[in-house]
Amino acid sequence: MPLFKATPGRRELIYDIYTRDMSIEPLPKYKLPCHESLPQTVCNLIRDELMLDGNSRQNLATFCTTFVSSEARALMADCIDKNMIDKDEYPQTAEIERRCVHILADLWNAPKAKTAIGCSTTGSSEAAMLGGLALKWKWRKRREALGQPTDRPNIVCGPVQVCWHKFARYFDVELRELPILDGNLCMTPEQVEEAVDENTIGVVATLGVTFTCVYEPVAGIAAVLDSIAEDTGLDIPIHVDAASGGFVAPFLHPDVLWDFRLPRVKSINTSGHKYGLSPLGVGWVVWRETEDLPKDLIFNVDYLGGQIPTFALNFSRPAGEIVAQYYELMRLGRSGFTNVQKSCARTAMYLAQELEKSGRFDIQYDGEGGLPAVCYSLKDEAKLNYTLYDVSERIRTWGWQIASYPLPANRQEKVVQRVLVRHGMGRDLMTLFVEDLGRVMRFLDRNPAGNPEAGPNFNHGR
Repeated sequence: MPLFKATPGRRELIYDIYTRDMSIEPLPKYKLPCHESLPQTVCNLIRDELMLDGNSRQNLATFCTTFVSSEARALMADCIDKNMIDKDEYPQTAEIERRCVHILADLWNAPKAKTAIGCSTTGSSEAAMLGGLALKWKWRKRREALGQPTDRPNIVCGPVQVCWHKFARYFDVELRELPILDGNLCMTPEQVEEAVDENTIGVVATLGVTFTCVYEPVAGIAAVLDSIAEDTGLDIPIHVDAASGGFVAPFLHPDVLWDFRLPRVKSINTSGHKYGLSPLGVGWVVWRETEDLPKDLIFNVDYLGGQIPTFALNFSRPAGEIVAQYYELMRLGRSGFTNVQKSCARTAMYLAQELEKSGRFDIQYDGEGGLPAVCYSLKDEAKLNYTLYDVSERIRTWGWQIASYPLPANRQEKVVQRVLVRHGMGRDLMTLFVEDLGRVMRFLDRNPAGNPEAGPNFNHGR
């Protein structure tokens, strides 16, 4: 019998939404329904399924924006039918993208911000890959000019997000990922000094390590590379993966040297949809000087009557996220972003104080000096019959989602939880989280049998 066959002469609009057409059977999962249905019915049925997702505002594991203002939503709706790659048809959208690039270049102290080159991307992962490709092309060109082999490029980094593993595999580059040493929360300049060689296309320094939320010491790494250049002639550039920190450090830690004030920093990527407060779907990459982006990576494409220079990995994508990013930059300005990030940092430090006060946790990172976040482990975990994985699983009954995972290489025996404090997570909500976490801990004390199936619930993707 055909699915959802309409009854002849039926007056659909007088029926209750849950008694008509599609609502009387499960939604098709493997093939198209045979007939059309009323839009109100289908929309409500899909919304019903979406209720089963977690509440994004209670997701303390994600770096991504979960609070979006009505004004940003309205601007995105205005752009829902605009393809940002079509700069000939939508020149003002292209102009807004350019403005964002120059504003970020100025924020990161580029020597010539008004003429800096960069672009928007679908997120910080794509932006990071473009930065990596530029490093590889520049390294290869230098080696070819000297008549040296170009078949064994490597890139040096600390514990990184999975996009750098993808970059290394997809573009045939050895990834030298340095472990976290005891007593540290990120890689050190001394480790970098030992890892680089003539085949190193660049060093990736992370401003906001996903595992621990601290800034890697970009200035210290640059000093080591300066010394190597002076001693050996090896001129190794730095790319800063500022996926999260790029919209935090300029406002909370303006005296920290990590950006284009360091001549060795050649490119920076960030994610607009993290601490840049834009809705999901936008990243940015900016190069220090025009010559730091090899011309071979730029394509001039004939598209709908115009020539479009492009160097992104993606092509067609919506314009709304870019426009929303510009809106946030204009709405908040420097003082507004400072207030937002300071508020997040204060909330993070409040959480760290409450966790320490409970006597149950060892604070690894307390929210001061890096991202607005807290990273902690269980105190005396060996004496307990439950783990942080059990804590994560249990607190979901109150709607909260927390990332629990082992630290990377050399410290994998240490399991930590991480709470990210983003715009929209105020002191009141954080107080409620602390109360719910206390309830969970007391429940596990009374019912200590751990779940053997509970395990890491965060993959450091973005």
